Amino acid sequence: MAQNSDMKVVIIGGGIVGLSSAYYLSESGHEVTVIDKTDISSNCSYGNAGYVCPSHFVPLATPGIVKQGLKWMWNSKSPFYVQPRLNLSLIDWGLKFMRSATPEHVERSAIPLRDIAILSQKMYEDWTRLPQFQFAYEHKGLLEIFQTDKGGDHAKHVMHRAHELGLEDTVLLDAAELQALEPQTTIEAKGAVWFKCDAHLYPNKLMEQLIADLKNKGVHFILNDEVIGFEKSQQQVNKVKTTKQVIDADSVVIAAGSWSRELSALLQLKIPLMPGRGYSVTLEDSPHRLNYPSVLIEGRVALTPMDGNKIRFGGTMEITSTKTPPRYQRVQGILDAVKRYYPQFDVPMPAPEHIWYGYRPCSADGLPYLGRTQQWKNVVMATGHAMVGLSLGAGTGKLVSEIVNETSLSMDIAAFKPERFG
Repeated sequence: MAQNSDMKVVIIGGGIVGLSSAYYLSESGHEVTVIDKTDISSNCSYGNAGYVCPSHFVPLATPGIVKQGLKWMWNSKSPFYVQPRLNLSLIDWGLKFMRSATPEHVERSAIPLRDIAILSQKMYEDWTRLPQFQFAYEHKGLLEIFQTDKGGDHAKHVMHRAHELGLEDTVLLDAAELQALEPQTTIEAKGAVWFKCDAHLYPNKLMEQLIADLKNKGVHFILNDEVIGFEKSQQQVNKVKTTKQVIDADSVVIAAGSWSRELSALLQLKIPLMPGRGYSVTLEDSPHRLNYPSVLIEGRVALTPMDGNKIRFGGTMEITSTKTPPRYQRVQGILDAVKRYYPQFDVPMPAPEHIWYGYRPCSADGLPYLGRTQQWKNVVMATGHAMVGLSLGAGTGKLVSEIVNETSLSMDIAAFKPERFG
């Protein structure tokens, strides 16, 4: 497809990946339209832990996660849960996930996951230098805290792997060194890995400022309107059909998160993807204080101090349907885990209206789907980022613009090929 400086680009999905793609595509002179079936005020890009984390170079599909998931299946508060149901897409995804969960896959995935995270971090840092962006970005690292010898062994292994990957600024802390970083509260732990390469931000501010900036740049938003079909000819998508209108398209980006599989099916594309529901609770003006974001290794919970006066607790990966009602007892599981590590953190179970939940798009091997599709020459997939959508968002947007513009790519994206499962 010939490069054209003023193409009509239609982006389906208004999360961080779609909006970052819109940012870089509008910067390169295209007429950009973002379509979303919601009002884009509370998707997964808002409720996450806010990490921008090169340390997360281990994909979701790892050896042991399947066995652990089966053990946790009957525990309503467990961190990882697959809702058993007779669903062909789920069965297909599950089989591919199990086949992907090998040591070789983990080894192969580390470099591309590291590279896209480092690229993304650089893009966010570029944004922080612009006057329209002030989203409480802090580059002070991330603590992965462990309470058991097994957790400590895992931490040592990940630290050595981080060093091999060039993330040398990763150190192992004993209990006293960890406690010295958080003098204002007691931590029950044997130690932690401190990934100094990581940063964090306040997602709500980032999203609001990015939307405002895109509107200023003339990006067109079609909200509360669902894509129901496409007009196609000769391996090209020419028009995107919604419930209310038909939009001309020279290029289409599918960045619809957990809904990308159904959208792709309208183009006869088979993208193994399942929604993984997560929950979070944000305390404003909390009596508790934290200096550093942390991941509780055995508890599988994330804590982030945000925006000066907030703490967010988040976690769980619930492979379920987007139509399944929320299971709020999972939030009690998150709060119980926090209490085990931070005994002074008495956080009561909040009312349902104060609990956020959203669906992360989980690919069948824990890597994003990113690149042009073979079947449709002007369709780019950008989805499947699971729990690192915000972390990889700005970098993914940059890569999407390079793919659409047919310019050289900032990194090798072969590992993210959308049709790698055939």
